Amino acid sequence: MTISTETYLSSYSPVGDILVMAIIMVITVLIHVAYVKQSREFTIFKYIMASIVGAAMCNVLFHMLLVHVSAITLPMIYLLRFLYHYLLFSNLAIYVVYMRSPLQLNQKGEQRYAWYALIAVCVIILAEIVGTITKVGFYISADGNITTGHEFFATGYLILVGFLMYLLIRYRNRTYRPVVMAFIGTGAVAVLIMILQALHRQQSFTTATFLFPIIAVLYLLHANPYDLEWGSLHVDSFEERVETAAKKKIGIIVFSLYMHEFEKNNRKYPKEIREKLREVTMDFFKGGTLFQISPGRMILVVEKEMNPDYEERTKKMMKLFHEQHNIYRHDYKIIIIESTYRIKEPTDYLSLIEYKENRMPEKEIKMIQAEDIERFYEHKYIVDQLADISEKNNLEDPRVLVYCQPVYNISTGRYDTAEALMRLKLDEMGMVFPDRFIPIAESHNYINSLTMIILSKTCNQIKKFLREGYYISRISVNFSVLDLKDRDFCRKVRNVVSGCEIPFDKIAIEITESQNEKDFMEIKEKILELKMSGITFYLDDFGTGYSNFERILEIPFDIIKFDRSLVTASRNDAQSETLVSHLAHMFSDLEYDVLYEGVEDKGDEERCKNMYASYLQGYKFSKPIPIEQLTDFMSKVKDL
Repeated sequence: MTISTETYLSSYSPVGDILVMAIIMVITVLIHVAYVKQSREFTIFKYIMASIVGAAMCNVLFHMLLVHVSAITLPMIYLLRFLYHYLLFSNLAIYVVYMRSPLQLNQKGEQRYAWYALIAVCVIILAEIVGTITKVGFYISADGNITTGHEFFATGYLILVGFLMYLLIRYRNRTYRPVVMAFIGTGAVAVLIMILQALHRQQSFTTATFLFPIIAVLYLLHANPYDLEWGSLHVDSFEERVETAAKKKIGIIVFSLYMHEFEKNNRKYPKEIREKLREVTMDFFKGGTLFQISPGRMILVVEKEMNPDYEERTKKMMKLFHEQHNIYRHDYKIIIIESTYRIKEPTDYLSLIEYKENRMPEKEIKMIQAEDIERFYEHKYIVDQLADISEKNNLEDPRVLVYCQPVYNISTGRYDTAEALMRLKLDEMGMVFPDRFIPIAESHNYINSLTMIILSKTCNQIKKFLREGYYISRISVNFSVLDLKDRDFCRKVRNVVSGCEIPFDKIAIEITESQNEKDFMEIKEKILELKMSGITFYLDDFGTGYSNFERILEIPFDIIKFDRSLVTASRNDAQSETLVSHLAHMFSDLEYDVLYEGVEDKGDEERCKNMYASYLQGYKFSKPIPIEQLTDFMSKVKDL
């Protein structure tokens, strides 16, 4: 179809393209203010926005030059038109690369689809160029009239949009379905507007239709809006803020406020706290940004350079929180961190804050020191190693070592029993002792893996001792209440012991009494089941904290271990010695054996013997040693 330039220009208004450029500018400002995370996908998203801005500018210039067509402007007119279409097609092609993460495409799949899209763009643009040269497509005649020819743009548009729809539909089960439906719906609206525009012989809103998917992507995948009540941002924005500051080498101070009662109950902060936090954010520090990390945690980030007197301002803030606590009685914990090269990752700020909070009382304000950071990374390293040990589930894991403390049997005068103790040997830390890693293992649910490794290694060593002719009554292994709560606990223990081909009576299990009624019933059932196999049971740490005699008597323990604190108490005064002796006498009369731990010298040994001891354990006899060295204490069967 051939029409005059005036007729062609009448179907276009620059308002649509100008509006597109304005909207992209607004989006850019909002993104900057909202601290959107600078991920790979967001970088690609910025290229998508840049391509549509470039296309809008080319389209405006193209139509401006059409007003006065001449031999000089004609090449530029063609160039702008080809560039306009190339940028629009590239815009669609870049979405193919962008969709790798939302649709969970592997790298090979993404590259294959990206090549398909690139080839399609090149073929379509080449077809347009050839069409103009051969005059079967768009071209301008010598008299200034325009022949539209074959609609290569419409064909290319439908091919690329169809390709994107194919990807969304084919991989729709790999992401949240409403998100996929939103993308498909947005694309459908864009195509519908293109069709309506063609029916009305309009071309003003072509570029604008490419804006719809941009808005959908921004809203669904990169939106991180302010909370209107708080003026706060979310956790992703906090990480971006910290990461940006690190890249630009901007010193920042991070203030974390944690109030457990609101975290636990998932409640909003009351009005009086919200008002004080706004006061801190707006009046105490310049240029501060507030982030709501969770219902109970707010974080304020301020730049050092903008607040050179931040130490005085911090003292003022601390005073305010103490005053507010005296009024409203809401417990709190405040952590303050100055940015430093020692903190390796933006996400480590939150982990460091939680690590320190777990080790401080309520109503405290702590400034993170260098040693806190060092201890945190040691803690993190231990957690990572425990996770790896648990995941590998290797009963011979070389990082887990068995140490033993020999136990002296008073009736035989020999060291025929021992207690197995756990150690970790880690590449970056060397030897790590139980008081450091056991609480971590229990809190992260890795303790069961460690216990089974210790049990297996102990059983294998017992097997070796027996083969070498040593007499050994048994070795005890400490088990956590968490271990006994495992549904398969009894089966796992039996499998390990029988797999090592040793008698079940060569193994003892030490457990600490639980205060929880449900735990008590589970422990009782597991002990009764395993005692039928011949395993001996110790009640560990008797005399520390809580002891319920009714429960102790209800569970068929074989040996009661008196905690070292009772040995120490009996050493200090006669009254304590009498009390401990009577307790031991009572258990002895009930046919329990009594084991005293923490025996340090000859005086402790004699006193414990007089206090109805059956077994003695402590530094008087030996410190914990590698299990292989127990042969230094054990006797050969032939020598008995």
